[in-house]
Amino acid sequence: MSAKNTFTIGGIHPDKHKITSHCPTVDAGLPEIAYIPVKQHIGSPAKILVKKGDKVKVGTLLADADGIVSADVHSSVSGEVLKVEAIEGEFGYLEDMITIKVEGDEWEESIDRSPDIIRDIPFTPDEIIAKIRGAGIVGMGGAGYPTPVKTKVPEGKKAECLIVNGIECEPYLTADDRLMVEKAEQIIIGAKILNKALGIQNAIIAIDENKPDAIAVMKKLTRSYVGVNVRVLKTKYPQGAEKQLIEAITGREVPSGKLPIDVGCIVQNVGTVNAVYEAVMKNKPLFERIVTVSGNAAETPANFRVRIGTPASFLISKVHGKPEEIGKIIFGGPMMGTSAVNIDAPITKLTSGILLLHDDKSYKPEESVCIRCGKCVEVCPVGLMPFAISCAMRERDYAEAAKLHVLDCIECGSCAYTCPAKIPLLDYCKLGKYELKKQK
Repeated sequence: MSAKNTFTIGGIHPDKHKITSHCPTVDAGLPEIAYIPVKQHIGSPAKILVKKGDKVKVGTLLADADGIVSADVHSSVSGEVLKVEAIEGEFGYLEDMITIKVEGDEWEESIDRSPDIIRDIPFTPDEIIAKIRGAGIVGMGGAGYPTPVKTKVPEGKKAECLIVNGIECEPYLTADDRLMVEKAEQIIIGAKILNKALGIQNAIIAIDENKPDAIAVMKKLTRSYVGVNVRVLKTKYPQGAEKQLIEAITGREVPSGKLPIDVGCIVQNVGTVNAVYEAVMKNKPLFERIVTVSGNAAETPANFRVRIGTPASFLISKVHGKPEEIGKIIFGGPMMGTSAVNIDAPITKLTSGILLLHDDKSYKPEESVCIRCGKCVEVCPVGLMPFAISCAMRERDYAEAAKLHVLDCIECGSCAYTCPAKIPLLDYCKLGKYELKKQK
């Protein structure tokens, strides 16, 4: 492997604003009502197993994975099912939601809630994958791809390297940083578990150089674990993207239309790897995660451990965000996140952060005419021509957008960030991808 300190094509250096990097994770507590979406992953929605009036505990299976590319959904709270209904989701599609009235905090007895760290891994690869599937684990870096599918190497392919993604390059977000500081050994053991499932002894925990505390604790602990090492990379956005990270770590380029496994790599987010440890060693399904709530309109920004299904407004109230002073609310980071349409929308397995920003006209900059400066091309980590894609999409020329490889766009937002004309280049790329996928 020919490793690099960072990826080579494009990239930018936005202000980090990691103001919660030294804020220990605190428990957010329980909401009065939990709203749990049935589809929190790429693939088919899970089949609902409960109905109105049913009593559930923390960890109760609510919906069973439907097919290979799907994921189980578990209750994050104990109480009574109030509703099972279809609501309007993104792009106007109907999505199933399970609403639960919270009553106490009773957990399924099969979950090991002790703080003891279990280091011996007695399970076979097939048993490990079964436990991951039964826990409903998906990629927690934002993609939401079912983890057992990535862990089962396709016939004819060979895994050579597991890359544990601890880059967290989005400004403001520090959930992964805090997880690495607070759950370092669990993540390392989780990497060992995945190594065993993949039949390899080569896990690399990739950490951005702007996370010194995480680097220190991980380097110290990995000395005691064979097959798990730490690699520190130079700070550059979007280094957390799979293909860019693989190049930085191995020097290998994932071709257009191919997957990491095609170059011998598997990439898993640190949150996912920690969830693997909890599932395999503690019989704990994925029903909670760390969420950063930050931004210049948050009076007391923090990192919270949050139950899935908690309304975002519940967390916003805890950082004393004043609605009248909030100009914009973003789910996720400022580069790849989405503007909140409903602040009562629930936290899901994929929610890494909530940003509260003051009302500022700079968030809605006035667009001007493209000056053909080429900056969007220079910073695109995939080597695309965003300005040309935007022209094609203005004309609804989807065939031209396809020729310009819009489907290779990783939606990092580097083009829009650097555009002096303030053209919403990312929006045009997203629209192109959406329309082309819809045609298929």
